[in-house]
Amino acid sequence: MNKLLIAAVVGALSTSGMFAATSALAASTESGASSATAAKPKVRRPAPARRLIKRKPSPEAALKTDPIPDGAVKWNCTEGMAFYLKGDMKRDQIVTVNWDRKNYQLPRETTTTGADRFHDAASGMDLVVIPTKAMLFSDKDSSRLADECKTPEMAAAGTPAPTQSNALIKNAQ
Repeated sequence: MNKLLIAAVVGALSTSGMFAATSALAASTESGASSATAAKPKVRRPAPARRLIKRKPSPEAALKTDPIPDGAVKWNCTEGMAFYLKGDMKRDQIVTVNWDRKNYQLPRETTTTGADRFHDAASGMDLVVIPTKAMLFSDKDSSRLADECKTPEMAAAGTPAPTQSNALIKNAQ
């Protein structure tokens, strides 16, 4: 008996809902132009937690480039890459590397191999210099940004890189 009563109530409500929807539709079509000109409220979706498609940089962001430091030396690399290095690798504890129009302050790290390594954990930039070449790495995506980098003097005369280990070897002799 209860099931029959519930079914009757649901049927009556759905029928009255159908009549209400039909009368509302008829009322909106009678008003015609007034409903067409009336602006519907815009429904705003919540912002996604992270974007699937990255936005293109704004023109203002393209203008924000760091100038190449005064006195910086250009290191030419393979595949047409290049970076500018300011600082004396023989004695400075922090050097400035201008890569991709941005300056990075890289502090020296001690190594056991004799290579000069300058690494900044915050930016992820890592510069490793051995006597024959320099390499620039990115910790963010574990990639080598530039390889076989040499100064014009190194490329022309075949002189070794101005590293701290080379200076120590010359001073010992």
